[in-house]
Amino acid sequence: ARESTSLQSRSPPEEQNYGATAAHVTQGPFVSVSKKGPAKRNYLIAAVLCYANLINFMDWFIVPGILLDIQKYFELSDGDTGLLQTVFILCYMLAAPIFGYLGDRYNRKIILGAGIFFWSGVTLGSSFISELYYWIFFLSRGLVGIGTASYSTVAPTIIADLFEEGKRTTMLSIFYIFIPVGSGLGYVLAAGMADITGDWHWAFRITPCMGGLALVLLILLVPHRTQRRTAAHRALSISGTIRVAAEKPGVHRTVKTTWCQDVLSLAKNWSFVWSSLGLTAMAFVTGALGMWVPLFLYRAQVVQGIISPCLQESCNSSNSLIFGGITIGTGILGVIAGAEAARRLRKINNKADPLICATSMFISALCLYIALMVAQTNILSTFIFIAFGELFLSVNWAVVTDILLYVVTPRRQSTAIALQILVSHLLGDAGSPYLIGIISNAIQAKNAHSFQWSFWSMQYSFILCAFVGVFGGGFFLLTSFYIEEDRKEAER
Repeated sequence: ARESTSLQSRSPPEEQNYGATAAHVTQGPFVSVSKKGPAKRNYLIAAVLCYANLINFMDWFIVPGILLDIQKYFELSDGDTGLLQTVFILCYMLAAPIFGYLGDRYNRKIILGAGIFFWSGVTLGSSFISELYYWIFFLSRGLVGIGTASYSTVAPTIIADLFEEGKRTTMLSIFYIFIPVGSGLGYVLAAGMADITGDWHWAFRITPCMGGLALVLLILLVPHRTQRRTAAHRALSISGTIRVAAEKPGVHRTVKTTWCQDVLSLAKNWSFVWSSLGLTAMAFVTGALGMWVPLFLYRAQVVQGIISPCLQESCNSSNSLIFGGITIGTGILGVIAGAEAARRLRKINNKADPLICATSMFISALCLYIALMVAQTNILSTFIFIAFGELFLSVNWAVVTDILLYVVTPRRQSTAIALQILVSHLLGDAGSPYLIGIISNAIQAKNAHSFQWSFWSMQYSFILCAFVGVFGGGFFLLTSFYIEEDRKEAER
């Protein structure tokens, strides 16, 4: 008879940590397995995935980094300019469930490699589009979104399978540090290349080369088939023992489910639902900030008389460089601080994760509101409060993902991540850049055309983000009411 595996934990229930899942216990002899750290090869694979994640988010934020140049080149209004990022996000989120389905069922290395190759090629091609064919530029950003969806959906599940619970949170934190780092470097790369070459098109010709290197490393270092851990295998990190029993009637086995059954199960998981809505609020705010902050700061500086209006071929990119640096620094610090706070507070409060997320969202919303209010009078204070706003937003990245990984059973995790991507982007950053631009257009249309009203229109539009941040904090508070029950359900 074939053999099946299950676990018997020797640790008392109160010693079990988040993310650990319990297995069905069967009778029979057991073999003790020593606790060893992940192999060096696992760290090498994680490093490759982190590098590709860096490039992934650099591609996301190249456009905002040179937004003023692109707006002038294609002669776009604020609304049309916001639509540029919306097209990217829409294609990204619509493709995510497809890749989530494929990632749960087919070879993940092939999916990752195809995605990297596709988005790198399209990004390179977009650098040769002339001003007469702006619609092709819009289309190219949508295709890049499809390519990046294949990566963002599948890569976290590989890291989750490579490491045991204690290391998994740490490695996911490192992986998600590259979201703000890549985002910030996207601004820096775009602004730097525009300044050096005097042509913003060159900003789109660097990341494809980096993507080619990522593809080579993926082919050489990542195994063709990556081992998928079941709930039982993940519980090994807690128990340290494995029980092997011959297959016989009564032994528990994993039952395959359809995609619709997986979705219905996730819809009944309230921790997943509310934390996904909290992430949606985060995405709304970060999407609007990422797209419009450099342009908002430029308009504030023009109103204050710090700089003159951009009438030349290549505009001053200092705001993008500074904002990119802020994004990198606050992102690294925020993700590390969030992971460390979660690690410490979990020991004294089982609801620590959603409470950390809620608190950081409330503080971030307050900081962003203050930044908007002082922008017309003190640009330094604006930078400082934007930095604090981004810092507290970044606290949540790894924590939210870890919540998903311990309230959702492992065989549904790619689907759960894909659905979370779909919802958070559909209601979040897919629409926020366009919505801010449309509101700005509407305000400008009702008032005399001037640099002052150009600034005010963006300022009034941005206030919406502060209120959405407050709603996000409320969603995370609701998550705290259900998280203990849903974690225990996932363990069962």
